[in-house]
Amino acid sequence: EGQEKMLAVCQQFGVEPTFFHGKGGTVGRGGNPETYRAILAHPPDTIQGRFRVTEQGEMITFNFGEPKIAERTLDIFTAAILRDHVGSSEERKVEDKWRQTMAKLSELSCAAYRKVVRETPDFVPFFRKATPELELAALNVGSRPAKRNPTGGVESLRAIPWIFAWEQTRLSLPAWLGIGEGFGGVEPEELTDMYDKWPWFRTNVDLIETTLAKTEPGIAAHYEKLLVDDASLDALGADLRERLKTTTEAVLRVSGRKEPADDNIILQRALRLRNPYVDVLNLLQAELLQRKRTIAKLAPPGSAADDEALDDALLVTINGIAAGMQKSG
Repeated sequence: EGQEKMLAVCQQFGVEPTFFHGKGGTVGRGGNPETYRAILAHPPDTIQGRFRVTEQGEMITFNFGEPKIAERTLDIFTAAILRDHVGSSEERKVEDKWRQTMAKLSELSCAAYRKVVRETPDFVPFFRKATPELELAALNVGSRPAKRNPTGGVESLRAIPWIFAWEQTRLSLPAWLGIGEGFGGVEPEELTDMYDKWPWFRTNVDLIETTLAKTEPGIAAHYEKLLVDDASLDALGADLRERLKTTTEAVLRVSGRKEPADDNIILQRALRLRNPYVDVLNLLQAELLQRKRTIAKLAPPGSAADDEALDDALLVTINGIAAGMQKSG
């Protein structure tokens, strides 16, 4: 709707618009590995042969790190923009009833997300114990500080470490939280109709499925078992994993698949290849985090509790998991 409204204003005053898309690397920050489909899913007449986009962080290496890969990436962009320019916009026409449904989905999912992240008192303590969020800041991972305000809560986090911490534990919480509640509040027939006939909605549902296919709730539960030493927080971890299960079931009802992205042969093959290696890195990381935090607790007040070998090993697992998952923040 934002692009459509800006386009209407530009047309009214005779301005030629070029939209600049600042997508992130991960789904939780607006990234989409299905570049061709993502471009074609844009609202009609918003591209018109002109398209600007940022590539950030690890996505620069993934998409432009080798000459042949860079050439292929540019080929995909060019093909999609040409298809958008010469193709019919009728197939992307958005019906009014779909807009109404999306408004309802947005309201329901946003309320569910905020209820967990902002309105649950135990959420921030759980987040800091069950993920390597605090260690990311201490190890200076990334080009920016992990927090805008080091003493603040979730609202003070920058987007990248917020996403990065959840990706490390394989729960990918920010990418799917609230979607199950949103889908559950709408008639299934409406969602199926939108999925079958609206490219933008279908692209987003498929993208969510791709993320769900990469989650490993068992790995996340292992982090909680080793790192969450407050019994009062156990219920929250179980609740989040149950929400993941509910969301997966809701998304699969819309797409009609049996398992997330089970028809994406390349993704499934990559997961079968990578997971055995990444799983081991996750187990090592959870153990290293437990050791590092135990040392910090036992260290005398005012003394340095850093262990260079432990920090180096932890950094290796962080980089290895990010490379294996092909996403960080």
